[in-house]
Amino acid sequence: MSQEKIAELADLHRNYIGLIERAEKNVTLLSVEKIARALKTTPSKLLNFK
Repeated sequence: MSQEKIAELADLHRNYIGLIERAEKNVTLLSVEKIARALKTTPSKLLNFK
């Protein structure tokens, strides 16, 4: 899935998604939740917590 599509589904800016992917920006818990929802998963699975 593209950064653009994730950003659209998560209601976040595309540049912010790119910064998170490159570990250039700390992600907020709210953004983790939005991204997880956009990807139809849970925040813990997105962050790979067991």
